[in-house]
Amino acid sequence: MPAQLPGPDEYTVGLICALAIELAAAIQMMDEEIDECPNLRQDPSDTNSYSFGRVGGHNVVATCLPRIGTNAAATVAAQMRSTFRSMRFGLMVGIGGGVPSAADIRLGDVVVSQPVGNHGGVVQYDFGKTEADGQLRRMGNLDAPPTFLLNAVRVLQTNHVRGKTKFPEYLSKIVSQLPHFACPGTEHDILFKNTYKHGSGATCVDCDKEEVIERMPRGESNATLHFGTIASGNQVMKDAETRDRLSKELGGILCFEMEAAGLMNDFPCLVVRGICDYADSHKNNEWQPYAAATASACAKELLSIIPRYHQGKRFSETSLYSQLLTF
Repeated sequence: MPAQLPGPDEYTVGLICALAIELAAAIQMMDEEIDECPNLRQDPSDTNSYSFGRVGGHNVVATCLPRIGTNAAATVAAQMRSTFRSMRFGLMVGIGGGVPSAADIRLGDVVVSQPVGNHGGVVQYDFGKTEADGQLRRMGNLDAPPTFLLNAVRVLQTNHVRGKTKFPEYLSKIVSQLPHFACPGTEHDILFKNTYKHGSGATCVDCDKEEVIERMPRGESNATLHFGTIASGNQVMKDAETRDRLSKELGGILCFEMEAAGLMNDFPCLVVRGICDYADSHKNNEWQPYAAATASACAKELLSIIPRYHQGKRFSETSLYSQLLTF
């Protein structure tokens, strides 16, 4: 007799993506896809389309934004929670622009939001008041994720330092099933000086190679994880000098993106971003599929760490730290 499919009150995790390619990677990383949700009655105000599955024992519902931006993210999250009332937390999973001046970030790496200093893991860098001198004075702070999510990030961070994560295994599986999501190759990971602007054309074939920053080789497809502050706003960051200035002003921003600020105060969540460009004028779409895959592999790792719950009750009494000790 087939297992009974989970109903809407049994979904406790929400995955939110901004692009179709991100959602494709997120669905592909699921342990099991579920075709339908019995007795699903979407709230009349809920216009989202959903995909269902299981990851690490969690029942997961995933959706994609109709457009990019913090407001769209806030609306989609609110609609999701109105339909799936047992939802405990979410993951914003997708791609972002890295800040190589803040850390040794390479294309394909992953940044996971984590509180640093006065920031709760995500900061809205373009929200505030413009003063008489033309300078933006930022206002308000975004909430940090709840403690159980921060504990999971600590476990992931510790296991990563010890070389004990399953992230490479999960990534390899996604790429083997979706060859289009394979790493483009480190020879295509080119970082230019922050003062050098892109000329014309969709690629950097004609860009001056004398302006390339030489970095120590790291190895083919050797994506790594970073933990820290993610900057979120309603404009695309395509200027390296502005990128580096804002990162320094805000205590070492690791990544720029355009949705998470709409979630943090009303939807308990973590943000997981695969680095697809360097938030500069040289950005293009070549690394987007692989970055979406690395972000989804990391999200799967997180979901394997976070304890499972059902209607507010814990399935497993194993603590996060006992998981760490027995990994």
